[in-house]
Formats: sequence, structure tokens, C-alpha cells
Amino acid sequence: QVQLVESGGGLVQPGGSLRLSCAASGIIFSIDAMAWYRQAPGKQRELVARITRIGETNYADSMKGRFTISRDNAKNTVYLQMNSLKPEDTAVYYCYAFIRSWGRDGFYDCWGQGTQVSVSS
Repeated sequence: QVQLVESGGGLVQPGGSLRLSCAASGIIFSIDAMAWYRQAPGKQRELVARITRIGETNYADSMKGRFTISRDNAKNTVYLQMNSLKPEDTAVYYCYAFIRSWGRDGFYDCWGQGTQVSVSS
């Protein structure tokens, strides 16, 4: 069984920064892409940023230049550095990984439980 555990959320003032972390644990054979999604109240879950195993990244347009996704393959961990935060960034942020476990054929989607990010003065 693989688990993704996020940390680093919280309350921050507009213009501030937060760094989210997500560590994958369990019987992991390989992790392909990792990503961060978010879901604001009353809205659909949306992609924030995605990173491949070799470090290729893509971002949602509204996050470009403010957010940076990175990963440490040795630690099975993905990070999201969020700068210049705005009230509209308030949401639950979810970690995602495309994982292959030992003893299970093929890759599958794995999600974290979510961490709240609130941007308010």
C-alpha cells in the first residue's frame, strides 16, 4: 500500500510564501509523474503543476512565475514553492503521483489527503 502525505499548508498573508511537501511511502517500485492539484470551495479540482521523473515541468497559466514544483527522487518527495500568494490561491492542495508498486502490475493514480492553504489578511 502506497501513501502520499502532504505537509506545509497553513494561513499566510497576501504576498507571502509557503512550501508544500509530499512524501510517498510504501512498497514503491517506481514513480513516474508527480503533480499538485488544488480545489477551492465550489470549484472543480484543477492542475497546479506537474513534474516528470526527469524534471520536466508544466504549470497552470495563473501559477507561472509564482509557483515552482520540484522533486527529490531519492526521497520519493515532491515540493511546491508558492510565492506572491493571492487570496484566490486559497484552496485544498492535493499531491498526486503515478506509481508502480511491487507486486502490482502497471502504474496507477495515487492521491494525498490534501492540505489547506489559506491566503488572507
